[in-house]
Amino acid sequence: MPTRRPYHSPRREREALATRQDILRAARELFTARGYGRVTVADIARQANTALKTVYASVGTKSDLLHCLIDSGISQSHATATLEKLRDATSLESAITLVARGTRADHERHRPTIDVLYSAVASDDSARDVWEHMVTLYRGALEEAARQIVGKGFAPRFDVPGVRDRLWFCFGMNAWRTLTVDCEWSYDDAERTLRRQAISILTEPPSIPPGTR
Repeated sequence: MPTRRPYHSPRREREALATRQDILRAARELFTARGYGRVTVADIARQANTALKTVYASVGTKSDLLHCLIDSGISQSHATATLEKLRDATSLESAITLVARGTRADHERHRPTIDVLYSAVASDDSARDVWEHMVTLYRGALEEAARQIVGKGFAPRFDVPGVRDRLWFCFGMNAWRTLTVDCEWSYDDAERTLRRQAISILTEPPSIPPGTR
């Protein structure tokens, strides 16, 4: 008896992919507009103009939708390209400029997704897990940047953890969000300010203990 070959339909696959993208787009729009906790899977299905069971079959639960949105943002991060360019940096200023530009690009491009995650963290354990995962990856990338900066001798007063922590203070998610969301600064103004701050912190002279002048 001949072996039955699996049915393969490129057209059906394209339609399924388009439906999935419509669902994810609808989820992002609703999460951003209403907040993660106020959106149901039924709301997402209506926004995507598809059936509820299609949402579950194509992506999964509301938490699965959130994970997919975040994973998409992580996979499109500028971190790898920034770290590669850092190898050619010739000064602290040029290295910090690259870090400022790369972290700005990620925040500006993925701000809607980051906003969604912010709205979800308080009410969803899965969202908190995703947030912690993002923070771990982000700090890991900044640690690699710090390792290159220290290795090139650009910040002689600090070790790798010291540079990493200062980069996190200047370019972490809260730094960008404070200026661009809470204070409503432009990304250009935020980038210039955070860049200057990082250079200043990493080149500040050692403090002189009182009474030792």
